[in-house]
Amino acid sequence: MTKCLLRFAAAFAVMLPGAALAAHGKAGLWTVSSTTEMNMAMPPEVAARMREMKMPSNTHTSQMCMSQEEVNSDRPPHIDEASTGCTTSLVSSTASAMTAAMTCNGRLKGTGKMQISYSGAEHYRGSYSFTGQVEGNPTRMTTHFKGDGMGANCGKIKPYRLRTQ
Repeated sequence: MTKCLLRFAAAFAVMLPGAALAAHGKAGLWTVSSTTEMNMAMPPEVAARMREMKMPSNTHTSQMCMSQEEVNSDRPPHIDEASTGCTTSLVSSTASAMTAAMTCNGRLKGTGKMQISYSGAEHYRGSYSFTGQVEGNPTRMTTHFKGDGMGANCGKIKPYRLRTQ
């Protein structure tokens, strides 16, 4: 259960911020940050392990290089369906915002919603919420994320590889 939950949280910490650029950002280096909070009914020993790993509240900051292909895409983010059992679909998209929905029917069962707003081509903010179950345990998760463009030169960071469902 802990591995499944960590994969799920990692997917959102890494994939959502990068994918938030779809059709709105610039190719190049980006700094992305996300903070995830989880509320989950779990056995005491699992809760203790997660606290040791700095869960359920987790902040992650990284840099990623967005490819022009990813910037040009107009699809919601791809979440690894094989490990999460989740699929995403675009609900609405405008020049300044995007909303997507997720449905999970695997080890994770439930629904999620993502909202992103853009401040020009070099800044965005958003949130993601999930309500459901992780291996039968009631779970609520909220992630807040933001991204800031750092310029066209990615240095040694390889471009983000667009994954489609």
